[in-house]
Amino acid sequence: MTEAANPGAHSRRRGRPRIDLRRLGRAALMGPAVRDRLPDAIGHVVDAHRAHHPDADLATLHRAYVLAESSHRGQFRKSGEPYITHPLAVTLILAELGAETTTLTASLLHDTVEDTEVTLDQVRTGFGAEVAYLVDGVTKLEKVDYGAAAEPETFRKMLVAAGNDVRVMSIKLADRLHNMRTLGVMRPEKQARIAKVTRDVLIPLAERLGVQALKTELEDLVFAILHPREYERTRALIAEHSGACTALDTMARRFRTVLREAGIPAEVLLRPRHFVSVHRVCLKRAEPRSTDFGRLLVLVGEDADCYAVLGELHTCFTPVVSEFKDFIAAPKFNLYQSLHTAVAGPDGAVAEVLIRTHRMHTVAEAGVVALGNPYAPTEGAEPADGERADPTRPGWLSRLLEWQQSTPDPDHFWTSLRADLAHNREITVFRADGRSLGLPAGATCVDAAYAQYGERAHATVGARVNGRLAAMGTPLRDGDTVQVLLAQDASSGPSPDWLDHARTPGARIAIGGWLDAHPEPSRPPHPAAPRRPAQRTAERPAAANAVVDLPDATVRLAGCCTPVPPDRVTGFPVRGGAVTVHRRECPAVARMTRAGRSPVAVRWGDAADCRVTLVAESFGRPGLLADLTEAIAAEGAAIVSATVEPPTEQRVRHTYTLHLPDATGLTALMRAMRDVPGVYDVSRTQHRGAPAVTRPRSE
Repeated sequence: MTEAANPGAHSRRRGRPRIDLRRLGRAALMGPAVRDRLPDAIGHVVDAHRAHHPDADLATLHRAYVLAESSHRGQFRKSGEPYITHPLAVTLILAELGAETTTLTASLLHDTVEDTEVTLDQVRTGFGAEVAYLVDGVTKLEKVDYGAAAEPETFRKMLVAAGNDVRVMSIKLADRLHNMRTLGVMRPEKQARIAKVTRDVLIPLAERLGVQALKTELEDLVFAILHPREYERTRALIAEHSGACTALDTMARRFRTVLREAGIPAEVLLRPRHFVSVHRVCLKRAEPRSTDFGRLLVLVGEDADCYAVLGELHTCFTPVVSEFKDFIAAPKFNLYQSLHTAVAGPDGAVAEVLIRTHRMHTVAEAGVVALGNPYAPTEGAEPADGERADPTRPGWLSRLLEWQQSTPDPDHFWTSLRADLAHNREITVFRADGRSLGLPAGATCVDAAYAQYGERAHATVGARVNGRLAAMGTPLRDGDTVQVLLAQDASSGPSPDWLDHARTPGARIAIGGWLDAHPEPSRPPHPAAPRRPAQRTAERPAAANAVVDLPDATVRLAGCCTPVPPDRVTGFPVRGGAVTVHRRECPAVARMTRAGRSPVAVRWGDAADCRVTLVAESFGRPGLLADLTEAIAAEGAAIVSATVEPPTEQRVRHTYTLHLPDATGLTALMRAMRDVPGVYDVSRTQHRGAPAVTRPRSE
């Protein structure tokens, strides 16, 4: 297990030092051996802490160490080491990440209340309420067994504790990292069980909290335990290509020259990949490139410098366009910010490049740990009661806290948690009022509805995506604008089909809960539901005032797009010497053009009347059909035919073929129809199979 305990030993870096937890071993922790007494290892923690917080109150750490060392004296770990080495190692990990003094104090004491005679009141008296709060949060997690049967409830409590203070989760992750480093003393089956829990839950949580330094080492440790053969092959491959960084070194020197000549102060560092990252690259490519074993990291002072560096590199080298990603303008859900690109040098070597500021780099490595104490009282602020407001709490964590309260069954919670953590990418969509929603990649309109309205989303009858009506199962993309349409009847419920479209636990739990509580259809049939589609035919004939330059040709207006003046139109000859006229943007035009059909020029004649087919989407209500027909008649239009489809999820679709005495009145007609209460959209048909003109105009 030597390699497993230090799987990133190949990661030697040049230039500016970065957070590298892998170099921290027992020797560095304990210092030189001192006979008959434990060495003052707190000095290593103090040095690491002072590097990030020069003005920190070190006396508090000294007092916490004295209490922890005296309390754990006589206790030993399974490895035979004094137990104090464990809280010291956990605290040193957090100190290297830049955690503030309160977190480090709680980390030193995190096992004292659980494993010694020290009480929580003593911690509160000696170190304050904040430290006691953190110690209590970690202690509650430690009291639950990590056996397979207890896992669901364990991680429910973990999430609640993390939600109330993200520093509790930070301590827990560092605690797990040190335990994974020393897992070799346990039985293989227990190693595998702990590694699986770490892989399924703790690594995704570390990713979501943005603590990449912990996440990458945990990944390598789990990889070594659960996949020893693949791990050995990867280790051998890295050893075989130990000199492969030469190509990246050459690229780094060229980068420095280019940026220096451009007057951009920047540091260019070589960043070797960790084991799991190399393994993933090998899965993508049968033969890894020499530059696949690392990436180049460019660190600058200001955000604007990031884009200046990008411009210089893309100007002086050949960019790989498909590799560019801007996580500065659109940060990841875990606070991560960086520009990603790849460029090819003169010799064809392709290097992946990360461009970020020093601050972005700190947050990328340490995530929420680097944000300090989010609960520090501000001057003049009133102390909050109950749950504390956390400005650093990620949106995904807030959502998990909400839906876990609605899931009394621990197994259901566990299943939902693992499914949610499996989504490692988040998108941002915008509501109609301009506010944003964070959703996992692959989320649909169903998820957006429940994210915005909670259980009120049961009354959803539709949605608009970027201004267009969309099915509830429509997948959303980053940057989409979503308007959720709610029925006036708040007692309505969701469709069972929505479960197939829901991707977020919150949506699935809410829908499932409603369906379980309403096993029988609870919504009364809508007044319009029983009747079959009705047809109404007016006595007035249709008008086709389009003119083509073909003698004796009969002109027909296409029913799929129902063109009217002054639409831009084109025509296609059909059998019988007729010409069918379509709007130029009609999908049928593209199909016939691809099929080699020759178009015919069409112009509008002097006649002003026209025939058009309109579709009205509405919420169902009594008297809707009468109100719509009255609005149509008030605008001087005649109904040639009308179809009312049976309601679906309280939505009703009306299709009207109308004769207008003047085409210029179409806009006013559609506006009048939209103004009818309950109608939320009116559009012209553009689909094949839409009602066509059935009665040609009599000349």
